[in-house]
Amino acid sequence: MRLDDATVFVTGAGAGIGEATALACAAEGATVVATDVDEEAAAETAEAVRDAGGEAVSHALDVTDGDRVHDLVAATAEEYGLDGIVNNAGVGHPPAYAEETGTDVLERVVDINVYGVWHGCHAALPIMKEQGRGAIVNVASLAAVLGLPKQAVYSLTKGAVLNFTRAIAAEAGPKGVRANAVCPGFTDTDLGRQYFETQSNPEEVRARMEAQYPLKRLGEPEEIADAILFLLSEESSYVTGHGLIVDGGYSIS
Repeated sequence: MRLDDATVFVTGAGAGIGEATALACAAEGATVVATDVDEEAAAETAEAVRDAGGEAVSHALDVTDGDRVHDLVAATAEEYGLDGIVNNAGVGHPPAYAEETGTDVLERVVDINVYGVWHGCHAALPIMKEQGRGAIVNVASLAAVLGLPKQAVYSLTKGAVLNFTRAIAAEAGPKGVRANAVCPGFTDTDLGRQYFETQSNPEEVRARMEAQYPLKRLGEPEEIADAILFLLSEESSYVTGHGLIVDGGYSIS
C-alpha cells in the first residue's frame, strides 16, 4: 500500500475533498487524523474510515486558531508520528465584483484560506525537518492559476496558497520535506453546490458550467483526493513546489 504505516493529518475532513482524502489515505494504509471545525462531521469521517477497515481518530479544529493547530499537530506527531499533512480547510464567498466585496468577507476568507494553511505548515515544518522527511499538500484552486471573475477574494487567497507552497518547498527541500499544492477545478462538493444555490436558476448555471469543461462534467471529490494521495506518496518522491491542476481540462479550453 502506498501509505502503509504512515500518519496523515487532514484539515476540513468532515466533508467533500477532505473526507474523500481521509478515506483514500486510510485505504492505502495510513492512520488518519481527521479534523474539522464541525466536530461531529470529523467524527463521522473517522467512523467511516474505521468501518472501511482503516485507522482514524478525529478532533475538532478551527484552523484560524494557530495555537490549537500547533498543539494538535504536535500531539499527533508525539502519539502517531507525522508523515503527511493536508491543509484542505477552506471557504468561498458569494459571487461579487471586487469593489463590491466587503471587508468582513475579505477577513473571513483570508483567515481560513490563508492563515489556516499557514498555521498547518508552520506547525508541521519543524517536525518534518527534524525527522528529515514528510509531505505537505495544500489545497489551492484553479482560481490560483487563472483568477476567476466575481471571485476576487477567493482567487487572492488561493493564489497566496500556491505561491506559499512554492516558497516552503524551496526552504524545506534540503531537509527532505516536500510541499505541493493541488489546484482543483469546480468540484461537486457542498461548497460547490452552495455556489449554484446563489443563482436564480441553479440547474441552468450548472449545465452551462459543465459545458465549459472538455470532459463535460464537474470533478468528484474522490478524483481530487487521488491527486492528493499521489502527492503524499513516494510515487511523487521527486515532485515538490508544484501546483497540480486537476480541472477536467478547463484551463486549456
